[in-house]
Amino acid sequence: MTKNINDLMQAGRVHRTVYTDEKIFAIEQQKVFGETWVYLAHASEIKEPNSFVARKMGLRSVIVTRDKEQKIHVLLNRCTHRGATVCREKKGDKTPFFTCPYHGWTFRNTGECAAIPHDDAYGADFDKSSFNLKRIPYVSEYRGFIFATLNPVKGKKGIKDHLKSAADRIDEWIDHNGGEHKAIRISGAQQFTVHANWKCLYDNAGDGYHPEFSHQSLLQMTQQRYGSGMDLDYFSGGIDSTPMYSQDLGNGHTFLDQRPCMYEASAFDRQRPQPGREAIVEQLTAEVGEDKARDYFEMATGAGMNLNIFPNLLFIGNQLQVITPLSVGLSDMTWYSTTIDNVPAAVNTLRLRTQEDFTAFGEPDDTANFEACFKGMQEREIDWIDISRHLETGVDTTDENGIVTSVISSDIHMRAYYAEWKKLMQSDDQSLLG
Repeated sequence: MTKNINDLMQAGRVHRTVYTDEKIFAIEQQKVFGETWVYLAHASEIKEPNSFVARKMGLRSVIVTRDKEQKIHVLLNRCTHRGATVCREKKGDKTPFFTCPYHGWTFRNTGECAAIPHDDAYGADFDKSSFNLKRIPYVSEYRGFIFATLNPVKGKKGIKDHLKSAADRIDEWIDHNGGEHKAIRISGAQQFTVHANWKCLYDNAGDGYHPEFSHQSLLQMTQQRYGSGMDLDYFSGGIDSTPMYSQDLGNGHTFLDQRPCMYEASAFDRQRPQPGREAIVEQLTAEVGEDKARDYFEMATGAGMNLNIFPNLLFIGNQLQVITPLSVGLSDMTWYSTTIDNVPAAVNTLRLRTQEDFTAFGEPDDTANFEACFKGMQEREIDWIDISRHLETGVDTTDENGIVTSVISSDIHMRAYYAEWKKLMQSDDQSLLG
């Protein structure tokens, strides 16, 4: 596989079979979604003791639980008896136990096998503890974001070692959203099923080249109805001369910064009209005063950050997006909206109106392109996918922390994450199950 990967990854280009080959996809599930830190859930989703959410770690079905002592566990959602899915709900609370519907075997939310019906039939030497649910051995939380890995090397180093400079960018995102990470709450989700390889979606996560073209109808409609200086019109032509930029943060993580243009004046004033906005502005201004209301308006607007934590977590505006592979040509893309505790209700209403906007008007453009790319990758006569934009133009700079900064339209995002992908795919690390 090492030789094959080297053949498939060349300077400025990737072979199409990296996206289409079933064998490569199968190896990714172990090497990429098992042997590095994978995002699973936000702490607000399991805030109370004995709460849980069901998630995927690549193709693995897992249950993320918080036990009565507030400890977080990640359990394989597979009965140790006959292999049936144990938990068949997406989330829940007041759940100290899970009972497999097939034969009634019951497990604590820590994974221990608690009860087996008619267990006298198994003999005197039967050891119930040998049938505990399998645990993902390394689980870590960074400011509310819960990650897990099967890799003992990475697991012992911890999540901060994996995040590297991306941790500072997460801190900036939290600062934009009020500064207190425990006050940030997941408040809803919108799912897209995309007929494309998961990397077709991830390719776009740090792509500053496409908005002018992919979202042309949205940009034109906004300008025709509301004039210039609105929404994302700073992507309309000459983008590399703007102060926006892209970065390789290390370990496959990347960052695209729209803030220099989006917040040049007021990001809130750049937004398109939203349902009920005028009434909310009037109400909130009367409630807290003009200055405080203005702070809330800017906080309710997107953060202007596209922060990508390899391999599956994207910060887009005030939302999170999680990419989950389902098969070589099928992916789940879930957008999670966020709200803030301890702010007036009108602030969260504005946040949700903003978060509804792009998923309704922009994401359909992107999804159509993901599927079109994957369809084109099936053509055997054309082998290569180009990722060479600004590879040879000399625009990249590297700082003392190893962060590489490029212009906004660069393919640095794809080159950075593929370097990490290649390293993982060729790694000899061995995964463990607890």
